[in-house]
Amino acid sequence: MKTYTLLGADGEPYSSTEPGLLGGHARTRVYGRLDCPVALSLLRRGFKPRHRVFFADESVAIAAGYRPCGACLREKYSEYKRSGTSVRPTIM
Repeated sequence: MKTYTLLGADGEPYSSTEPGLLGGHARTRVYGRLDCPVALSLLRRGFKPRHRVFFADESVAIAAGYRPCGACLREKYSEYKRSGTSVRPTIM
């Protein structure tokens, strides 16, 4: 059986039999759709996905301290900006 590594609400990785529904970048603490045009563009241009992480759903990404992507989740990003919520990037 194939397993996937996802991040939990505590920011710690765990194994899952289900793939993640959202992807993220561990250094910038941004999450978005797996088909995000910005992320796909970076991959096409040869950037290595070494800081890529995956989440089961949006609530887990938010609980882990990630913010929505401004490109693929524009409405969620606008809500995030209006709320004044601050997520501090953690460099890993």
